[in-house]
Amino acid sequence: MEQNFEEINDLLVEVFNDILVIEESELKKSQFKDLSITEMHTIEAIGMYKKKTTTEVANELSNTVGTLTIAINRLVKKGYVERIRSEDDRRVVKLGLTKKGKLIFRVHQHFHREMIKAVIKGMDGEQSSALLKALDNLHNFLQEYK
Repeated sequence: MEQNFEEINDLLVEVFNDILVIEESELKKSQFKDLSITEMHTIEAIGMYKKKTTTEVANELSNTVGTLTIAINRLVKKGYVERIRSEDDRRVVKLGLTKKGKLIFRVHQHFHREMIKAVIKGMDGEQSSALLKALDNLHNFLQEYK
């Protein structure tokens, strides 16, 4: 078990770092080179289909509304995000993705889909269930630190 412990730890750290480096690198090589990985994750949190308030997105990212507002201002200027006033209550402002924002969202989603396909390639149902359980355990552990 101790041998596996070290190997699992090393792989988790390497995988986490690899994903961040590759995502950032791919952004810089693409037509979306004006985005940082943090901005990409903000776009991801806003999402494609449901308009969200700044507070909802800030909570999803474990961020303050003030910090997120600065990021949203930049994304609006860059043409990825739009603010939409509610028809019912003009005081309520929702965030949505522009056409450009939806495009990068789909590109990023495709990368994640391909990554997951590579992870589960060759696994049977029992193995992928074990992986899912392990990742759920990890997620729950990390939630305690938020």
